[in-house]
Amino acid sequence: MSKIRIAGIVTGVVFLGAVLIWAFTAPYLSNQGLGRLPGIYIGGTPTPAPESFVPLNDTVQGPVMMKQAGFPPFVSYLLWVGTPDGVITATRPDGGRWARRARENGDGWLRLGDATYTMRAMEITGPERLEMMELWAAEAGRSLDEPLYEGSEPLREWEVFFWVPR
Repeated sequence: MSKIRIAGIVTGVVFLGAVLIWAFTAPYLSNQGLGRLPGIYIGGTPTPAPESFVPLNDTVQGPVMMKQAGFPPFVSYLLWVGTPDGVITATRPDGGRWARRARENGDGWLRLGDATYTMRAMEITGPERLEMMELWAAEAGRSLDEPLYEGSEPLREWEVFFWVPR
């Protein structure tokens, strides 16, 4: 076998290995650089939605994993707060991919802890947006006039999505 053919096979195997490692380890907990890369595997156990998502605020620590229906099947981390009727999430008003896709087709899944729920996202644009954002900001330990992290917009400018069971 020629050296060029061997180099091609090795390159292909390394590339395939890198794709598989990414697929099963992403998304990453960061909002900068490679941390913004989504994953494709959500995991968890398909679970019927609870009567209220409020108790999950105390029992599930950390961000929720979100996977949208359709292609590409990307999984991202979102900060969240549970309400009696669903889950509030928010995103920077930066034209991001998941917010655009949620506007087009809000169907998806949220994984909270080991449970994965079939949900539908709706963008909240009326006066309820700031009310929901206040709940979300309180869960994040911030006020509406503070950014979530250095370089981001104040939370009052963020886009709000409300997820309800399908």
